[in-house]
Amino acid sequence: MKNNKPNIVFLFPDQFRSDFIESNGADWLDTPNINYIAENGINYKNAFSASPVCVPARTCLLTGMNAIKNGVTSNLHNLRGDWKEAGVKIFPELFSESGYYTAGIGKMHFYPWDEKRGFQYRVVCEDKRWLDVRDDYYHYLKDKGLKKPHGNEMDGYHENKGAVINKIPWEHSWDRFVGSESVKFIENYGSDQPFAMMVGFPGPHCPYDPDERFLRNIKDEKLPLPIPEQPDDAPGLRKINVEGNKRPWNGVDYSDFPDKSKMLIRKHYSGLVQQIDYEVGKIIQALDKKNLLDNTYIIITSDHGDYLGDHNLIGKASFFDSAMRVPMLVMGPNIKPKQISNDLVEVTDVTSTMLSWAKIDIPGWYDSTPLPGEGMPGSAGRKNIFGFLTDGWMNFDGRYKLHKYSNGENLLFDMKTDPTEQENLIDHKDYQEIRHKLEDELSKEIMRSIDASMNDRLAQNGDMSQDPTFGFEGWERPWPHPPKVEPARYEKT
Repeated sequence: MKNNKPNIVFLFPDQFRSDFIESNGADWLDTPNINYIAENGINYKNAFSASPVCVPARTCLLTGMNAIKNGVTSNLHNLRGDWKEAGVKIFPELFSESGYYTAGIGKMHFYPWDEKRGFQYRVVCEDKRWLDVRDDYYHYLKDKGLKKPHGNEMDGYHENKGAVINKIPWEHSWDRFVGSESVKFIENYGSDQPFAMMVGFPGPHCPYDPDERFLRNIKDEKLPLPIPEQPDDAPGLRKINVEGNKRPWNGVDYSDFPDKSKMLIRKHYSGLVQQIDYEVGKIIQALDKKNLLDNTYIIITSDHGDYLGDHNLIGKASFFDSAMRVPMLVMGPNIKPKQISNDLVEVTDVTSTMLSWAKIDIPGWYDSTPLPGEGMPGSAGRKNIFGFLTDGWMNFDGRYKLHKYSNGENLLFDMKTDPTEQENLIDHKDYQEIRHKLEDELSKEIMRSIDASMNDRLAQNGDMSQDPTFGFEGWERPWPHPPKVEPARYEKT
């Protein structure tokens, strides 16, 4: 089959924060292959994960809907089991139905883990913390006489707060396996028909376990210091963060978290980023070798960032920038090179962008909107980023950011004058008009989303009192109703 449509390669490292690539100012490490994407396309400097936890962020991508509408606001939730009967089309299915060969390689965080979710070709290498998952990587290691290690099986794990050297040789490591399998797919199937491939790297997620060779060139003296904690702002978030990381999946106690440990974690995280960059380079080389690069869109972003000690926190799951700001870089046919965009965009927007590249109609229930830029399908960024998790909500209008948490902690920051979120303005008398505006906008978005999320339970569209069929015994309501189609809020002019 001749490949007339563009190919799409969607690179999705796990827990990858925005400011740890050279293109975004990280001068202590080397990311030449990610830089290559920026040099040949667009770097979105204001890209965010609206639901900065693994499963919610990924479900937003799959469905094009925000976390309230799709019902997944924590890692314990899952996409509804009857999504097909409900009329929901997840993006791998849309691509497959349109003549694309779809591949999901690496971590997808599906429940069950071996579900394909519309990907025709699947190689599974799940989260670095899911050690009992008998995925493709498990069997690969078993054939080599190896097994997935817990962090605490590696020297210095507890003493160094999760910063270790992986005991598995680099050539058999998580991200090496995923990168190699991605290259194998391109080599074996890249020329057969148009393909859409999502590559879920398990790194640079903790444990912070790079191979030693990726630490040698890190410039320690240039590593940025962590953003200080303001103890009176959100002590409840800090407590939740500490207790959550004590659980067996991690088992590290961060109640005492000295700067020395934070800096070591940052160095090891940098090494993991460089490992990811190496694999990005191999994928680009494979595309070039098969003469596919000129007809392939490449996009790299992430499900969320990592605090790495900022605000005295680790990981993600709240709305400070370190957790929700992510890298987003795009290159491909007709995209003008060396663009820098300051438009507000979010991870979910990748979905409608990929569909637009493939000339696939965007479903009417999508919150996802195509990304803007010269040569891109969208015309403008967002006016607001609305964030939704089980225990927190957020509204960011590009300058002011409001966080609200279920424990009663509320935060308001002026991101223009205070980009590190150090001065909480929530009770400041001069900012009450701004606070109320953001709260009103957030309330309206929540109401809109809840209404849309209930659409599957509609008994009827219209007035049942005037429907004679409703009056007879045995009437049955339709189940489930398809997703609610809403007027487009972001249109290309």
